[in-house]
Parts: sequence; C-alpha cells; structure tokens
Amino acid sequence: MVAASERHPKVLIVEDEESLLFTLAHNLKREGYQVLTAARGDDGLRLAREKQPDLIVLDVMLPGIDGIQVCRMLRRDSDVPIIMLTALGGEGDRVAGLDTGADDYMAKPFGMRELMARVRALLRRSGPRAQPDLGPSVIVSGDLALDRERREVTRNGRVLRMKPKEFELLLFFAQHPGKVFTREQILDEVWGYDFYGGPRTVDVHVRWLRQKIEDDPANPARLRTIRGSGYLFEG
Repeated sequence: MVAASERHPKVLIVEDEESLLFTLAHNLKREGYQVLTAARGDDGLRLAREKQPDLIVLDVMLPGIDGIQVCRMLRRDSDVPIIMLTALGGEGDRVAGLDTGADDYMAKPFGMRELMARVRALLRRSGPRAQPDLGPSVIVSGDLALDRERREVTRNGRVLRMKPKEFELLLFFAQHPGKVFTREQILDEVWGYDFYGGPRTVDVHVRWLRQKIEDDPANPARLRTIRGSGYLFEG
C-alpha cells in the first residue's frame, strides 16, 4: 500500500445537500485531493470501510443512518480523521459529535477556506507523530508494557487493541508518570499545535483508554482526573 504522504490523500464527503456536496467536492479536487462522495449515511459507511479514505467530511443529518451513528460505527475499528458538519449549532450537538469520536466540528454555514485549512491540519496530524528517542524502547508500568517500536501495548501479557491516537496518548502519559497535564497541553503534545479540535477530544480518548487499562474504568486508579487541572498518570 502506498503511504498517504506519497500520493494525493483521499477524502470522503458524506452530505445529502446536493449543492453543498458539489461545492465541497469541487474545492477539494482543486486542492489536489482524491474525492469520494455519498449522499446517504449507509452508503458513506460502506465507502469508508471499502475505500479506506484518509479523512471524512461527515454531515450529521443524513438519510439512511445519521452522521452520529456513522461516526460511532467507524470508531469501533478506525481512527480516520472525521470533520462533522451540521446546521445545528448548539453546544449539545457539538458535544454529541465529539463524544462519538469526531476530530473536528463545523456549523453551517461555514467558510470554504476555513474548512480546507482544517482538512490540511487534520491530514498533517493523522499519521503517527514522531516521538523523541528518549528512554527505553519498551516502557513497563505495573501490568502494562508499551513497545514504542512495535507500537504495541500489552497488559498482563495480553495485547490490547489500540487505535493510533490511543497509543500515542498512552505513550505520552507513560513517559511522564506522576505529572499533571492540562487538556490543552495534551492536545499540543499529542495532536499538535495546529489541531483544530477542542479539549473534549482528550476527554473522549482518555475514556477509551480507561476502558482498556483500568480494572474499574468508572473509578480509575491509573489514569486519574485532577479536578480543575487535567489528567495524571500513575506509573
């Protein structure tokens, strides 16, 4: 398979408003992207799984399956960057989208230049970030072992299935045990300074990690919330 950096990235647009779908596809093609389109949620889900796009622009209100459900189903086995679009601009709708695993959120109407900037930023950050070559290649923390070279996490000898960003977030914490980090600091270190998503992205990924590394995710002992400050990893 040819790496995304060695070809034109592939963007899937799932949007049922015909004029907006055409405009988005036209502008993305002008930027040099390969473009796939779907006007229904179920068709978009099928294309996402079959064609493995590098990024998805996903409307919330769709026939077939709505965008929230599409995002939730994709997040079961994919870390593809997702930008959600909606005519509903309330905070509750934005939170719902981010809670299902979307990376960014834009309320209609939006500026095409801003959307293109967000697409570029997410594509830059969607691949594994380079980690400084500090410390051992395998980090052991209690019953956890993180292999930086193999990008693999085991717990009591059992391999944990990790999405790329989950691994990078856990690695960051494991490299800084006992230190409190704000959500903004974590975004800068793990996602990058030009990431457009908000702190809610960190909360969602922390919740996913706790499901895998904690005995009781509802009462975490290893990856703790420090009220008013952020998160702390107990090494």
